[in-house]
Amino acid sequence: MIRNNPIAQYIVVTVSYWAFTLTDGALRMLVVLFFHDMGFSPLEIAMLFILYELFGVITNLFGGWIATRIGLNMTMHIGLAVQIVSLLMLLADPSWLTVFYVMVAQALSGIAKDLNKMSAKSSIKMLVSDNAEGGLYRWIARLTGSKNALKGVGFFLGGFLLAAFGFRGALLIMAVGLAIVLFFSFLLLDRRLGTTSFKPKFRELLSKSPAINRLSAARFFLFSSRDIWFVVALPVFLQSQLGWDYVAVGTLMAVWVIGYGAIQAFAPRITGNQPDGRTAFLWAVLLSALPFGIAVALLADWRVEWTLVGGLLLFGVVFAVNSSVHSYLIVSYARADGVSLDVGFYYMANAGGRLLGTILSGVVYQLFGLAACLLVSAVFVAASFLLAWKLPRRAVAAET
Repeated sequence: MIRNNPIAQYIVVTVSYWAFTLTDGALRMLVVLFFHDMGFSPLEIAMLFILYELFGVITNLFGGWIATRIGLNMTMHIGLAVQIVSLLMLLADPSWLTVFYVMVAQALSGIAKDLNKMSAKSSIKMLVSDNAEGGLYRWIARLTGSKNALKGVGFFLGGFLLAAFGFRGALLIMAVGLAIVLFFSFLLLDRRLGTTSFKPKFRELLSKSPAINRLSAARFFLFSSRDIWFVVALPVFLQSQLGWDYVAVGTLMAVWVIGYGAIQAFAPRITGNQPDGRTAFLWAVLLSALPFGIAVALLADWRVEWTLVGGLLLFGVVFAVNSSVHSYLIVSYARADGVSLDVGFYYMANAGGRLLGTILSGVVYQLFGLAACLLVSAVFVAASFLLAWKLPRRAVAAET
């Protein structure tokens, strides 16, 4: 029986996560390119994603608590269903697509994304034994890496569907595909997945573990450092300053995230099977020099296109290792009973970092340009490695 086989359940969780990720990446690219073409300013485009990121923060804070009560099966399916509603909302008449209306649709997508991610990553602790050295790290790296590779495919898919079928046609194709995945996931996924005897009180939402708190703060700044240039500044710069078309922009973003995901999947071979706090610190130190160097090259007007593309691809490689190490450490640090609570708190910080990065991506780019976004990115990475310095120097943190 599929519902009693941990490997089969892992596959069901992964496929559901993959399908959601494709639509999430494609929708992000559709919104940026379509609304920029409609004349929205970089700041207005950033505004479209503010509720997406804000509700991601809220969802991660409460989602883990909810999952301990209704199970990870339900939270994953609710996430898929809410994403379908978000896609259908954007099929409305173009005259309805005001900034506020799109922000509401994106808010639903933010809720869906973080319910789905929290459910998938928490499920791994339930389905995979870590008795073998590094086993949990390898499975987390595979799930996270494959997800991000598919998000990159989603960026390409968004640019392609927009060019081939238009905005509304692309949305309809994605909504139908996701509905099919939801149907089969509902049939095959174990309804007991993630249900626990541990029923935390509402006041226990915030983590009491110093290691988890410190790792969450490091994650906040790590993802701020990426999204301050990635969400709005880079695609708008490529389109408006370098004259790239939809497919070209979508392809670069896709290649970046696909490569990022591939590096994540192979991170255990790069860092060793059981990374610890020192690993997170050293890789963040290495990362901090890259956005600073790219910014200096842009300010000097030195081979802008080649420097930007090559530098950001290299940033993606080092960032991927950082992210994969963090993703392993949070699942390793989390309590076995009630893992979704700790993972939810951690991804609340992740979403908070994305929110800050998204806002600054529009504001800093519009006021000061892409080089300024990269300089702020370097500062954020420095904050991340300073926080990682005091993480436990062993693979698994002691319980508080």
